[in-house]
Amino acid sequence: MEEMEEGVCAVLREYGSEQNLLSKPDGSATFLQGDTSVLAGVYGPAEVKVSKEIYDRATLEVVIQPKVGMPSVRERAREQCVRETCEAALLSTLHPRSSLTLILQVVHDDGSLLSCCLNAACMALMDAGLPMGRLFCGVTCAIDAESQIITDPTAQQEKECRALMTFAIDSKDRNVLMSSTKGSFSVKELQQCIAVSQKASEKIFQFYRDSVKRRYSKIL
Repeated sequence: MEEMEEGVCAVLREYGSEQNLLSKPDGSATFLQGDTSVLAGVYGPAEVKVSKEIYDRATLEVVIQPKVGMPSVRERAREQCVRETCEAALLSTLHPRSSLTLILQVVHDDGSLLSCCLNAACMALMDAGLPMGRLFCGVTCAIDAESQIITDPTAQQEKECRALMTFAIDSKDRNVLMSSTKGSFSVKELQQCIAVSQKASEKIFQFYRDSVKRRYSKIL
């Protein structure tokens, strides 16, 4: 563990979030990590097309819109990561034969985009009041050329790193619900990044609690 602490820079950029920004979706939120910003909107439960209907649970569709241009293969891969995470957290059996749609609009990308999408998604799902068995958050780790672990890396740090990993961590047991990795790394480095992400998730879940508390204290 000493080695891990030497090679870890577990610093997160400034966070910011606002819920219930949009009037049309059933739930919405914006999430900022440094200069990375994502806007999320949740629609549903609503009627589902017969071809997509699942008889015992809700159908979840995730769409990620890039800042400019059309969605590419990269967005499709991120959509799958977000969908898998949301499906693990949502109690979708309470809304069988219905559809849920989550739209994520990238406002600005300065690194750690997938984790920002996950955090925006969780805040929007909470805002929609959908039943969830657990909350989740995203943490991105980069391993640089000197084998240092950087949490919540910027776009420049991502370019210079030899490995990049994003984990979705659950609020109950700090389990990994989803992982997305690229680059070369050892098993030990993977374990170290998971440990760092679990530690960092505590700060994010505290941020969730504080922002929801602030919002409802204004209403009450």
